[in-house]
Amino acid sequence: MLLQFTASNCRALREPQTLNLAASNYDKTLPANCISPDLPGLKGQRWLKGVALYGPNAGGKSTLIEAMEALAGMVRNSAKATDPKDPIRQIEPFALAPGKPLEPTGFGAVFVSEGVRFEYRVAATRERVWHESLRAFPLGKEQLWFSRDWQPESQSYKWSPEKPTGYRRDMKKEEFTLPNVLFLSKAISLGDTQLEPVFRWFKERLRFIDLSARSMGIGGGFTVSQLKEQTPLVPAILALLKHADLGFEAVAVETEKLDAKMLAQLERMKEMMPPEVQEHLNEAEIQKVKLSHRGRGPDIVPLPWESESAGTHRLFELAGPWLDILENGYTVCIDELETSMHPLMVMALLRLLFDEKTNPKGAQVIFTTHNPLLLDSTLLRRDQVWFADKDDHGEAHLYPLTDYAPRKGESLVRGYLAGRYGAVPFIPKGLLGAFPPENPAGGKEPDEH
Repeated sequence: MLLQFTASNCRALREPQTLNLAASNYDKTLPANCISPDLPGLKGQRWLKGVALYGPNAGGKSTLIEAMEALAGMVRNSAKATDPKDPIRQIEPFALAPGKPLEPTGFGAVFVSEGVRFEYRVAATRERVWHESLRAFPLGKEQLWFSRDWQPESQSYKWSPEKPTGYRRDMKKEEFTLPNVLFLSKAISLGDTQLEPVFRWFKERLRFIDLSARSMGIGGGFTVSQLKEQTPLVPAILALLKHADLGFEAVAVETEKLDAKMLAQLERMKEMMPPEVQEHLNEAEIQKVKLSHRGRGPDIVPLPWESESAGTHRLFELAGPWLDILENGYTVCIDELETSMHPLMVMALLRLLFDEKTNPKGAQVIFTTHNPLLLDSTLLRRDQVWFADKDDHGEAHLYPLTDYAPRKGESLVRGYLAGRYGAVPFIPKGLLGAFPPENPAGGKEPDEH
């Protein structure tokens, strides 16, 4: 479970920006949208199951998710580096401040793994890790397990504390950690079992799905594999698809061997594939999905996948992963959740997330969106709505809707579209500059009646 995330000097984020998933104690609405874990030192504190992040195009929404993915990528892959001169490829600093001294990119995550709260911090340039530290709160009181800081004067790292509480220090593992490698990752590769809950949270519990237009989509591979292997998720997948009003009666997955032309194309790309894939290249198969529809007569007609709508493709692709998220209680970041789907369909997916029966393990979803219709007081609490927007210097800022203290009963949809909370495109004279300004959002003030 994610409690808080901070990033600085990362792509559009210049100054430290923090997403806090703590639920407001003053907001008593929609209690099912919150998780109430029994965490030492945080008695009575609730945490949000989901956060919607709004903002204009190029406002910095995706940057927050990219920052989280960058940190997770560093944790997962850092130990693979064997050359201290290799750049840390996940580091992409703020680019609109040329001439200023290069500052490290900073990340900080507070999360719960195996019932223990942890706080993990990293500061790094592409050349080296400048700071890395891990704190644990097993009994509510802070325990600093390790901290490393680069000392330019001595060209070496200072490690502390000398005798950590709750963690067995191993100086040999510290010596084996290269400047461009995270100690968390290296220690795991050297058999450190104490750090397993932290490493596994980043590697297995924190997940990312890109549904944005710039992506190629997530593909239906996971959903297809569940249907083909008849896993325990199948009844729920079929129920979700059937109740989604897509107009089909049955789903079939057919397996076909690759034709000679496709095999020849794969053979040309063979050297780029992992060895385990190369070994089974000639056994490769194509999984084809067919949805059967009922027409005017009694017959049920299967249609080729290519004839189905983009929205049907997207919901089918997402059905398996979404139910898997709920089944396992993952924390998932999704860019542009609503792509190709009707707002009511997105609302239905979110209601599954917020229902204690369908989400018994406290799964969380942080998603970016442009859809104002999701600002529904029966769907989202006000503390679940956050905004990202850039200033005149190109720096993105993150802030919650609660900063504006909207009145009880105020239409959040109208308020957002009117530019009341910021984070909307500023086009007062129209795209060609031909119209007189009407309001900060660039459109007419919505009718409140």
